[in-house]
Amino acid sequence: MSQTATILVIDDEPQIRKFLRISLASQGYAVIEAGTGNEGLAQAALSKPDLLVLDLGLPDIDGQDVLSQFREWSAVPVLVLSVRASEGEKVRALDAGANDYVTKPFGIQEFLARVRALLRQAPASGQTDAALVIGPLTVDLAYRRVLLDDTEVALTRKEYAVLAQLARHPGRVITQQQLLKDIWGPTHVEDTHYLRIVVGHLRQKLSDDPAAPRFIMTEAGVGYRLVGA
Repeated sequence: MSQTATILVIDDEPQIRKFLRISLASQGYAVIEAGTGNEGLAQAALSKPDLLVLDLGLPDIDGQDVLSQFREWSAVPVLVLSVRASEGEKVRALDAGANDYVTKPFGIQEFLARVRALLRQAPASGQTDAALVIGPLTVDLAYRRVLLDDTEVALTRKEYAVLAQLARHPGRVITQQQLLKDIWGPTHVEDTHYLRIVVGHLRQKLSDDPAAPRFIMTEAGVGYRLVGA
């Protein structure tokens, strides 16, 4: 990847952001900054950076949660930059989808080398669409919102989780077992009635007739898929 790559820095310390901005700009990178987790997620959705540099100690939401939310809709590389040096924190971040982890204080040359390495590894199309639009339905994975005819639909956490999982793979069948495992946990893969109830509520809220579905199609005995995409 060329050095015209855009890098989003999410860190609440202005002096760290300034230091990184100067250092990265000197290498030809475009730099975007955010001081909070929510601002960072919004910038990521709007700007579609090529790399995310993420501090874990943010004032509004924990950086681990930012990472988890970002990974719901993007495969762009994430370099965690944090004072948290414990092995447990590093493992948690890497398991949640971070590509690399640098502990503060850090050497700028090593940091830049890791940035270059991550940009070289980045897939050509790492960024997926942050929002999926199917006719009148919008599933905004970045902001965790669902709109029907431009009106926000109030969903429970489980209802949103099921719809978001289907939206990440539009047109593909997601098995009941996969949905149950991902959303309820591995001990609930046989509890298909949980899923039927949630899908039923989803259809009611989306005015989706199961006999002639606009959005959620049932594949009998297998699972569900989001149609119209």
